[in-house]
Amino acid sequence: MNAIKIGIIGLGTIGHAVASYSMERYAEQIEVKAALVRNESRNYRLPASCLITSDEDAFFAEDMDIIVEAAGHTAVKTYGVRALRHASFIVASIGALAEANVLKELRATAAQYHTQLLVPSAAIGGLDRICAMTLEEIDRIELITRKPPVAWYGTFAEEKVELSAVSEPTLIFNGTANESALLFPESVNVSAALSLAGIGFENTHVQVYVDPTITRNTHQIIVEGFAGRIELSLQNTPSAHNPKTGYIVAMSIVKVLRQYTNPFVIGV
Repeated sequence: MNAIKIGIIGLGTIGHAVASYSMERYAEQIEVKAALVRNESRNYRLPASCLITSDEDAFFAEDMDIIVEAAGHTAVKTYGVRALRHASFIVASIGALAEANVLKELRATAAQYHTQLLVPSAAIGGLDRICAMTLEEIDRIELITRKPPVAWYGTFAEEKVELSAVSEPTLIFNGTANESALLFPESVNVSAALSLAGIGFENTHVQVYVDPTITRNTHQIIVEGFAGRIELSLQNTPSAHNPKTGYIVAMSIVKVLRQYTNPFVIGV
């Protein structure tokens, strides 16, 4: 198979990691054509063959099979429709889809232009199993997220507790996934992914903790229904450059990209 051609919106922690993995390890499968950035004068350490531009028109003029969003909720809302008119669209900032009108518009655009809106597993797992379970009744989906204090600076958590003074696991949110995805746009995207795979934002229960006893971002998922019970516990190594997210997010996106060219695919 020929390599797929991708564009990346945002070359922050996740976007740059996706580009690096693609170019350094999977260049025969993934060709990074372009990146849309705010400041094109920075040194992103990418080959000259990759167009790095702040010009939206120049970016979308490139021939791309898939566009990867890695720039936050605003980027999903700003560029999602235009991206889907050109190519399939991988959303890293999944919490943006908690807004029903955003999700509806993007799905309608994908259907109209015969492209795909793609949601990677990112920081969690088991979404394939949960999607399959929705063929029958699901009684309960719960997510318990715990992150160390350093991961919560610059977020809503600072309004709830004094992060520097937290000495034991502290509950800072207890409610629906719809609420959590909007309150913690950079930190609890996993609740949005879980809701989309399962029984919706309003029916997915979420608890969020600031936990000084851990060093990894952890997620516990509990699902019960007709097909049985799932209980998953995940511990993600936080990025050294952005502790709000983990290395696994970029790795998950690259895994999705590779599936488009691999003759053998497992775990879909």
